[in-house]
Amino acid sequence: MLQDIRENAQGTIAKIIIGLLIVSLSIWGMDAIVGGFTGEPEVATVNGEDITEREFLRVVQMESQRRLSEMDTPDPSLLNEDQIRQDVLDSLIREQVLIQDANAQGLELSDADIDSLITQMPQFQVDGTFNRDRFVATVRNMGMGVGEFREAMRKQYVVNQIRAGIAQSAMVTEENVAQLLRIQNQTRDFRVLTLTADEVREDVEVSDAEIEAYYQENIEDYSLPERVDAEYIALSLEALAETVNVSDEELEAYYKERASELASEERRAAHILIEGGDDASDTVSTIQERLASGEKFADLAEEFSADSMSAAEGGDLGFAGRGIYDEAFEETLFALEKGEVSEPVETSFGVHLIKLLDVRKAEVPPLEEMKDELRRELAQREAQERFAEVRTQLADSAYAADDLNEPAEELGLEIRETEDVTRDGGAAPFDHGGLVRQLFSEDVLQDRFNTELIDVGDNVSVVARVKTYYEAEEQPLDAVREDIRTVLVEQKTRESLKEQADAIIAELQSGATVEELGVGDWEVYTEQSRSASGELGRQKIATAFSLERPEAGGVTYGKTLSRNGISIVALDQVNEGEITQGSGELSQLRQFLASMEGQREYAAYQQYLRERAEVSRP
Repeated sequence: MLQDIRENAQGTIAKIIIGLLIVSLSIWGMDAIVGGFTGEPEVATVNGEDITEREFLRVVQMESQRRLSEMDTPDPSLLNEDQIRQDVLDSLIREQVLIQDANAQGLELSDADIDSLITQMPQFQVDGTFNRDRFVATVRNMGMGVGEFREAMRKQYVVNQIRAGIAQSAMVTEENVAQLLRIQNQTRDFRVLTLTADEVREDVEVSDAEIEAYYQENIEDYSLPERVDAEYIALSLEALAETVNVSDEELEAYYKERASELASEERRAAHILIEGGDDASDTVSTIQERLASGEKFADLAEEFSADSMSAAEGGDLGFAGRGIYDEAFEETLFALEKGEVSEPVETSFGVHLIKLLDVRKAEVPPLEEMKDELRRELAQREAQERFAEVRTQLADSAYAADDLNEPAEELGLEIRETEDVTRDGGAAPFDHGGLVRQLFSEDVLQDRFNTELIDVGDNVSVVARVKTYYEAEEQPLDAVREDIRTVLVEQKTRESLKEQADAIIAELQSGATVEELGVGDWEVYTEQSRSASGELGRQKIATAFSLERPEAGGVTYGKTLSRNGISIVALDQVNEGEITQGSGELSQLRQFLASMEGQREYAAYQQYLRERAEVSRP
């Protein structure tokens, strides 16, 4: 090791470092150099231990990348940077508290332990063996030095020891598990009576006074939010392709280029696969001799081939073009004449005897039939090459321009308009959060600059500006009168349904029957489980299982409101759930409950340590 240090000290990198130190000393002096190593700013202090700004920013970057990777279409403009920074800081404070607790308990990881863990991590291995170059490259790609990574592993390991110790110590009693499983497996017998909303809605009346009162009480709900009318230029690959002119000469040349692909040849092969081994060559020789004596290839494939799937079909592999088989297999197959059997061909699967059963070639359609399709393909290809260039031009031009007229004229693009875009968005492309935030930024909204060029979809980029700004305002009553009437009708309908349901339940509890009340017929359901739904729907099942167990011979009533009416639920009987001791179901539930309890206890322990810690932020 010392020899390595001596050798590295003589190298070019060492000389550069020494040179930089000398320059630094001559310009700023020793204090600047020492200060650079000891004066790193912190973002928080936990019980006297600093969380450095460098560590904080590195984790913020990693968390931002993680959240981007979870997006279907990664877009940095959609990230809430303030929230990310807050989440990261809270996480680092919790981690520091746990690390300090682990140190107090004497939990630590030695350098040798860290080395052992690193060399066993598969992401640092090549062909199953630790590779130092891959390790260093991977760590650097994470934005860390090797020393930082080792220290991070040390911290994470001791934290995980505490987490595992608490989580694995959680216990649940057998009776609690069994009781929960009995409740889970419980079934119920009940009846349902439904009153439809339509029958009630027809009789509901709403006065103008009620509408005006509702308007005054809920005037904020009927205010128009601040909004803008916007102008924008959309650059899309599809639109760009429409502007590309494809000459007849280009079209004909492209047709000839594609003709070879369109006239693709497929060959139907059969094979006999002999697995490699000492007797493979003897087996091949036997097959060849029997073929020469007149035996059928299909019969020999069924007898000898190690490819059991094709062997059952006489070795038939069906039709396939180039690029499907192993290279050696393919070269041999496409060199055979129809009906010919090849010499032995060796691949990674073993040794093959190949027979060409048939050949079919696709006929090339005439140019006239393919003209439109090929023209689109050529235009798309050229547009793809130009898109990045035009996008850059649009971004630069829009940034420098006072409006969108000059960029649109320069690039031959159309200026479009849209209305009523709020901070919550609007019609496409203003359903993109990043573009909307730009539109309502101070520079764009107040100073009337153009937005930055925003990628709102695959190969679609937009730059926009505010044309007209409207402050939030109240809508007059007449503009929303019918909307309020609809709301009040629905409210009164629900209230009336509830009143009717309560009255019916009271009569039923007094001994009346639905036949006597003339309110319809019961729908009967027996032995329904919690997971049942079907025609019943989740609301009715949930209501049935929320009701108290009826007394012997009695009934418990409840009701549930839906969009189409209200249902009265009569619970007749609760059937106890059955469990089988030693069943997998019981074991799985026990493990799940223990895991949940362990997580709860670990969260409580974290909170306890956090509340005791002295945390200060600059």
